[in-house]
Amino acid sequence: MADLRRALPDRALPLALTVVAVGVPVIFLAIFFLAPTANLVGRGFLDSTGSLDLSGFVQVLGRPRTWRVVWQTVWMAVVATVLSVALSVPAAWILYRRAFPLRGAIRGIVAVPFVLPSVVVGVAFRSLFIESGPLGSWGLDGTHTAIIIGMVFFNYSLAVRTIGNMWVRLDPKMEEAAAALGAGPVRVFFTVTLPRLMPAFASAAAVIFLFCATSFGLVLILGGTRTQTVETEIYFLTSGLLDLRSASVLSVVQLIVIALALWMGSLARGAGAATQKMRTDLAPQPLRRADIPALVATLVPVLVLLVAPMGLLVWRSLHRSGQFTFVNYQDLFNADATKFLQTSVVTATVRSIEIALIAMVTAVVIGGLVSIVITRRPKTRAGKGALKFLDSLFMLPLGVSAVTVGFGFLITLNRPPLDLRGSFWLIPMAQAMVAIPLVVRVVSPVLASIDPRQKEVAGVLGAGPLRTLFAVEGPYAIRSLAIAAAFAFSMSLGEFGATSFLARPANPTLPVAIFRLISQPGATEQGMALAASVLLALLSGSVMAIVEAVVDRSSRTGPSVKLVKSV
Repeated sequence: MADLRRALPDRALPLALTVVAVGVPVIFLAIFFLAPTANLVGRGFLDSTGSLDLSGFVQVLGRPRTWRVVWQTVWMAVVATVLSVALSVPAAWILYRRAFPLRGAIRGIVAVPFVLPSVVVGVAFRSLFIESGPLGSWGLDGTHTAIIIGMVFFNYSLAVRTIGNMWVRLDPKMEEAAAALGAGPVRVFFTVTLPRLMPAFASAAAVIFLFCATSFGLVLILGGTRTQTVETEIYFLTSGLLDLRSASVLSVVQLIVIALALWMGSLARGAGAATQKMRTDLAPQPLRRADIPALVATLVPVLVLLVAPMGLLVWRSLHRSGQFTFVNYQDLFNADATKFLQTSVVTATVRSIEIALIAMVTAVVIGGLVSIVITRRPKTRAGKGALKFLDSLFMLPLGVSAVTVGFGFLITLNRPPLDLRGSFWLIPMAQAMVAIPLVVRVVSPVLASIDPRQKEVAGVLGAGPLRTLFAVEGPYAIRSLAIAAAFAFSMSLGEFGATSFLARPANPTLPVAIFRLISQPGATEQGMALAASVLLALLSGSVMAIVEAVVDRSSRTGPSVKLVKSV
């Protein structure tokens, strides 16, 4: 605590606030992340008596099935990552460096898939690929190809946003000089622009690989029983075979793979970013004739990959047994519509919203406190180290699968003094833990960008440290916290990985209800799953649309929220 106090600026925060801002998040992290994760990892290394025993690793890693599962996870994630990044390059140029009618609308469409719940995407693509779907004759149902297409759908928008936000801030003088020396547009891109964009490529690739390797709900719905990844195997070992030790070993393997991917991405970003000369966002230039190929390469994926599956999802939700009808939506209100749910889908929706609101508030409070602390101006080397450690500590959940978090909750928070079995609070805390790193990454860049002279002026005028915090940093923080809250709410609303372990049959969340319905062959269940997926997509998409509008308005009125556009 002393090091953290020394890390704060000259006008340090009051001791009581420092204790709260550091202590509350650390205690929360210890209870709801470190303890469950440590318990989970420990089960792979220890036997029932608590003694070191690596026989579990030998047994699990000696199975050919384990290596098939790991290999399937890695190669599908790699292929989906490469495709996502490659397809995003034309869109990053067109949507961030060129101005044309409907540019804002297309950017909004591109942004929406990133916050769509995995079960919605899985149901949308499954309606395309099943035997009765428009592409049923292609034989893609349950295949690796279907899963990879779903992964690209999810992560295309992330790649566009990451690369575009860096591209729009690259100083154009080097490109202009190369063109003046006679280099054509293609040569300029590959010899000048592409090397300068490599940090963005590395950042996007690392995060996309992480998301693809942990696409639990998507693989479960699109792959069925024919395709297994590490996460679905953990789920099968836990819920199907009750083999907790083997599941723990696989969780450790997954942690290692994800950590390696993030480490390699960090090295690549650091190597390229050290030599970058960045500037503020460039004004987009009018579309030119030479941009038409890039425009086409943007519109085709947007229409075919993004718009068509969601449009088909809505269309099929209005049909049952080939007949146009609203009965699928009417059945969402009926608790007796199907025997596979013990409650109505609307009741599950209300429960999901309640849980998401609690998770959102928790994530914003904890993430906001962490952001306040880690954005102080360090004065000593020890202080810098302490804040860097705290920042890294709260980024750990980003590198751990939600399935691992849910599994850890299941085997840890089931006995005194924290016996939360059957407790309403178990799911919101798990979802909040998944959302906290996102809140920190949205809020902390905004607080760090505040000119320290504003705080110095407030101090000269007689404002104390606490008043300076609220009066100077508060207006910036409120807007960024609102955006972070919207992201956290949307993420929690559609969270399926951790919730699938924790939800009770009588009280499912909306994503869990959708999965139970889509897993059944009946026309009633299939139709209800489609309608429920549309409902969940509308809820999540509406939140994203509001966030995009707020960010766009804020970027025109001031720089304070501009940094969050890179999230």
